[in-house]
Amino acid sequence: MTLPRLLEPAILRIGTHLSRLSAGLSPTLFDRRWWSQSAINLAMKDQAFKAHLFHFIDVLPAVADDARVVSLAEEYFGRLDGDLFGLQWGLKTLASTGLGARLTGKAIRHQVQQMARMFIVGATVEEAAPALSRLWSEGRAWSVDLLGEATISDTEADHYRNRCLDALTGLGEAVGTWPPSPLLERDHLGSLPRAQLSLKISALTSRLDAIDPEGCYRGVASRLRPIVDLAAAKSCGLVFDMEQADTKDLLLLIFKRLFAEPAYRSYPHAGLALQAYHRATGQDIQDLLAWVRTRGTPITIRLVKGAYWDSDTVRYRQAGWPVPLFEQKAETDENYEALIPTLLQEPQLIRPAFGTHNLRTLAVIEAVAEAQKLAPETLEYQMIYGMAEPFQQAMVTLGRRVRLYTPVGQLLPGMAYLVRRLLENTSNESFLRKEYVESQSLPTLLSPPAVIRHPGEQKPSNEFNNEPHSDFSRPSVRTAMHDAIAAVRLDLGRTWESAPNDLRLSGSLLESHNPARPEEVTASVRAALVADVDPAVRLALSRSESWHRRPAAERAAVMRRAAALMRERRYELAAWEILEVGKPWREADADVAEAIDFLEFYASRMDRLAAPLKLGDRPGELNHRVYGPRGVAAVIAPWNFPLAIPAGMVAAALVTGNTVLFKPSERASLMGRLLTDILMQAGIPSGALLCLPGGPEIGRALVGRPEVSTVAFTGSKEVGLQIVAGAATIQPGQRLVTRVIAEMGGKNAIIVDDTADLDEAILGVVSSFTGYAGQKCSACSRAIVHASVYEQFLSRLKDAVASLTIGDPLDPGTQVGPVIDARAKQRIEDYIALGQQEGRLLLRRPTDGPGYFVGPTVLADVTMHHRIAQEEIFGPVLAVMKAAGMEEAMDLANSTAYALTGGVYSRSPANLALARERFDVGNLYVNRPITGALVGRQPFGGHRLSGVGAKAGGDDYLTQFMISRIISENTLRRGFEAAD
Repeated sequence: MTLPRLLEPAILRIGTHLSRLSAGLSPTLFDRRWWSQSAINLAMKDQAFKAHLFHFIDVLPAVADDARVVSLAEEYFGRLDGDLFGLQWGLKTLASTGLGARLTGKAIRHQVQQMARMFIVGATVEEAAPALSRLWSEGRAWSVDLLGEATISDTEADHYRNRCLDALTGLGEAVGTWPPSPLLERDHLGSLPRAQLSLKISALTSRLDAIDPEGCYRGVASRLRPIVDLAAAKSCGLVFDMEQADTKDLLLLIFKRLFAEPAYRSYPHAGLALQAYHRATGQDIQDLLAWVRTRGTPITIRLVKGAYWDSDTVRYRQAGWPVPLFEQKAETDENYEALIPTLLQEPQLIRPAFGTHNLRTLAVIEAVAEAQKLAPETLEYQMIYGMAEPFQQAMVTLGRRVRLYTPVGQLLPGMAYLVRRLLENTSNESFLRKEYVESQSLPTLLSPPAVIRHPGEQKPSNEFNNEPHSDFSRPSVRTAMHDAIAAVRLDLGRTWESAPNDLRLSGSLLESHNPARPEEVTASVRAALVADVDPAVRLALSRSESWHRRPAAERAAVMRRAAALMRERRYELAAWEILEVGKPWREADADVAEAIDFLEFYASRMDRLAAPLKLGDRPGELNHRVYGPRGVAAVIAPWNFPLAIPAGMVAAALVTGNTVLFKPSERASLMGRLLTDILMQAGIPSGALLCLPGGPEIGRALVGRPEVSTVAFTGSKEVGLQIVAGAATIQPGQRLVTRVIAEMGGKNAIIVDDTADLDEAILGVVSSFTGYAGQKCSACSRAIVHASVYEQFLSRLKDAVASLTIGDPLDPGTQVGPVIDARAKQRIEDYIALGQQEGRLLLRRPTDGPGYFVGPTVLADVTMHHRIAQEEIFGPVLAVMKAAGMEEAMDLANSTAYALTGGVYSRSPANLALARERFDVGNLYVNRPITGALVGRQPFGGHRLSGVGAKAGGDDYLTQFMISRIISENTLRRGFEAAD
């Protein structure tokens, strides 16, 4: 939708007038008096330098030592000449002396703080009050935004609530003595408050997550109510800021539900921001209009273009979800213009506030208001403190109400805000840059948004793409999971006889129990006896020839059909995982998605390996590499990824032409049975895949058979090493050396250095050590933290762990569920007791209820010689270790017998380079959690005692299940070379 062309003359007329009113002024950021001019100019010309500059500015709050500031400057910028930071020496001499380094570090920090003062009005409300008073006297209202660290715990959420209460008290007192300003204090609906506070709802909870709207509302509303009560008492306005895209609907729900409560229904100064880069914003406005009619009290809507486009777009694309945002700046501008009439059409319901720094947009708003014959006081213009000062002045001169979004907070902790503003100002598509740096002509600046329409690009159908995890911010997805759980619960306790096959199992029924409710039988599955192994092996051998003679394309097609069946049953399978092995919603959903990935990925890789590969190009010979199956494969699967891991191992063996004897874990027998049923429904013939549920004795019997040529195992180090040792013994009649593919666990570490973003690092450590109650071979069990941030890390980590929701995984809000069974619980508790002797107990969460729950536990001051720093625990237990520097951190990280996963949180280019070189793990994760490897993108597996074999989900995994043969033919016959 676009504006009527009839408005364009008015837009040009008004825009020209506004341009004259702003003539001779320049935004502060682009004023040559500022030290930053040379750096900003370079950033606008050089994207690499721009990234380095903003990353350097972003890391400064974490660095207390001035000499470290200098070393980081050199890491980011190298030995640059020039007066980048306004100093009297260049960067190449910054660290010439210790004293010089300290002075230079202070100077750099001071200069960046000066830049922050352009956008941050003061450290506290008291400090900001004179500037706010000055703005008022200049004809500008304001809305205060309290800056600070991200909220990662309930303690920090309470602190933000208290800051809001203190700010409302301070602002309410400060504005009482100010002179009247009719333009700023009244609109078409009546009086307006002098003070307004903008709220970050994500700061009022440690978990703003749409997977659990009810739980989120309870947590947020309990902290919001006293804020609204005080705002009403002090006659202050409140506006909800809009944040990341996946929380939009949740924030709208919280806003509408809170202000529909009887106590707040008549509060007249509630507002919220909406972002024009959302495709759904038009519908959101219509929904709000309908809600306001029911509520009976008008609200404010602040329409902005949006500040999170870059990060939201990357996150959605990374997840494989449809991007809910317009993907061109011009589309956002076009949508913004289309929404202006909507906001102005019912002024009795909405106080419209337009956030923009764009000359054309300002002119469009004025033109639409003029066409609708609205009085000027009907609407409000909002801009950001420190930005677009010429346009601020123009609108004030025009007699319009202008309100500035005014950040208050410590300068360095507010650096993330500064970086966003710098990115916005220096973007290629920034209007201020176009006018004040590029000096584009006025007709160009006032022309309609030029949207370039691209036809949708279709990816090749045979290209592998990861199955997206479910987007639980969508109500339809949450409903699908709720419905699946309800349906599955009706089937609890069912008896599952032998899988439809030519082999009938003779064991007793093997019961699996819900770990959160141990008295609840999830399923009873017919088990195998050791006596069943011999007929199973003979049956697999008898079907081996016919299966491997099937064309590879047919075998791959079976895998793709199985993947399709899993998609159809996605939420049912996830629901069974929740009940059988206690996985929370997201963990269970991700396991199903990974199982689909393995089926699709190995099918696509088999397509590539099936055709003979020509080797070499010398005349007179023709060389081909061909692959064939090894024979019978035994797959021994774990319970912690009860669908994905066995799906990967079984699919790899089957698609390469082997027949498979599959023993699922006795703790996840049902999931093994469901996988078998799906593969057989997809077309695996009877006897080519045999499911043998049972205990360890079944696994031992399988790996001891001479007919088994390949063993794929995932489990403990002890069992894996026994399999490896047994495979070295050749038995009578054995014709092929048994190949063992074994993944055997880890003792994984995350390093947190002195430059790390502690918000991200703590959240990454917490999710990596408590995800699925720590029952992942990739889980973090050690945090190695730089001494300079050690105590701060521990303090915030303790609060973050204390804020986790422990409970039944059937509840979508559960973050930490039970461990698998009583045996696992006892083992973990034994390690916790040992850990309290070896280290210092920082926190152990209490648990109650009948399930196998172990509260997340953090042990501090652990050394590399302690057992809890060396032995795999497989539970939510974290050992925190102190390191003097990155070299020592590397030594600590590499000090165990394992080499599976590891992570590092750092903003030091030098430290990241060192980690890439020296951190000896199979999968290294940088500035992100260390669990959740994705097929094809992060092939998974380790070395040392973490495993043997190629990485699962990688290009070379399938070849382990095959024999490679080379065929070389002489093509030179009687002097002539034969054609291919």
